This record gives sequence, C-alpha cells and structure tokens, in this order.
Amino acid sequence: MNTNSALSGKNAVITGGSDGIGYGIAEEFARQGANLFLIARTPTKLAEASARLSEYPVTVHTFAADLTDISEVHRAAEHALDILGSIDVLVNNAGIARFIPFEQTDENAFDEHFNLNVKAPYFLAQKLLPELAKNSGNIVNISSYFSRRMLPGRPSTVYSMTKGALNLFTQSLAFETGSAGVRVNAIAPGMVETPQLLRNVSAMPPEAQEQMKQNASALIPLGRIGNVDDIGRAAAFLASDAAAWVTGAVLSVDGGVTTH
Repeated sequence: MNTNSALSGKNAVITGGSDGIGYGIAEEFARQGANLFLIARTPTKLAEASARLSEYPVTVHTFAADLTDISEVHRAAEHALDILGSIDVLVNNAGIARFIPFEQTDENAFDEHFNLNVKAPYFLAQKLLPELAKNSGNIVNISSYFSRRMLPGRPSTVYSMTKGALNLFTQSLAFETGSAGVRVNAIAPGMVETPQLLRNVSAMPPEAQEQMKQNASALIPLGRIGNVDDIGRAAAFLASDAAAWVTGAVLSVDGGVTTH
C-alpha cells in the first residue's frame, strides 16, 4: 500500500463513489489520507466499496441516495454536513451516459441526464459551499471528452449537452467563488475502462462495438484506454494544495485524444 499525505485529514464528499471512476477517485483520496463520505444509489455497492477501502487508515462514511431526485440531493448534503462537520472537497462524479440518437431521445432520458449530470452537482455545490468556503475548499466536477468532441458510432447529443453545461458551471462558479477562496475545476476523461463503459459497449450492435475499438486504438496517441487510477490521480492533484492556483480549469485526461 503506497501512500502519501497530500490530502491528510481532509474530508471529501464523492458522489458515485462506489464503483468506476468514483471508486478510483475515492481510493486515491484514501491513499493520500482523506476521510471519505461516499454517495451512491446502491447500498450493497457502497458496503463493498467501504470494505475495500478499509485497508487505508481513514474514515469512510456511506450514504445511499438517488441523485436524480432533488429531495435526495438535499438529504445527502445535509447528512454529509451532520456526519463530517467540516468539508474540504466535493467531487461531483455521479453521472449517466446513454448514447442515444437524437431522434430517439425521449423526455425521460433528457430529464434523467440533466437531473444527474447538471442539477445534482449544482445543488450539492450550493448546499455545501458555505462549509467549503470556511475551509478554503474546492470542488472537482467530472465532465467528459464528449463535452467538447464527438466520435463516430457514439450518438451523444443529450449527454454532451449536459457535460458541456457542467464545464460552464465549473468555470462560472470558479469566477463567483474565487474571492471566497473556493476553487472549482473539472476533469474531462476520455475512454476509461469502467463498468458503465462495459455496459454501454455490450448494448451496442457488434459492428458498432468493432468500430469503437478501431476508433480507440487509432485516436488515442498514448495507445491505450484509460483506467480509473488515471482519473483518481488527476482529481487528487486538483483537490490538493499542489493546485492552489488552479481554478476554472477543465483538465483533459484522455491519453491525448483531444489533440485531434
């Protein structure tokens, strides 16, 4: 177990923290000494994540909530404040990505994407901002490559809209909260091997799956799909004092695919 102390003693709230990128961020934060408050939809996955994180000498709290429901967003924020008392970092990672052609996107899919990818981060940040300001804290939003680029075979209109909105939320909130000492940044991951990616790929027709594999190998200059540790390390950097003069940034962590 390799650790460093860049986040030692910090209290971090991480949404979608039970698996995928969210768990990768949680583990890196724990490795660097942060206490965690993980929010996710499924209690069993939260319990599994907490058990895996028990190897680190930090405190891990979990809270099950459906963040597409605004009342659950408020309830999660209030519980985090009650349990932690002091909050230094908010990581808005929970999200949904369904690659649906524009003409097949119904109102339910539209609302689900906006509620989880935009509305939940907005109001969690609003609720926790007074405590973050007390601690000169920071917010890390998890955006996406698709907020700024598209790929053949991956119809992403509604998903890209929400992640583009999250980028602008990051920049405008950074502008508003800088004078209070609160930094706000985002990470735009490229293709990362997560359970969600595997689910999305398995739902695609075989020819689309093959096209996506070819696109990935051809488009990524560093020659590989990312992993959750790549994103975890980037999030830990942005949350740490090493990024003390970084705010309003949308950091591409994508193996160089946005160089195209």
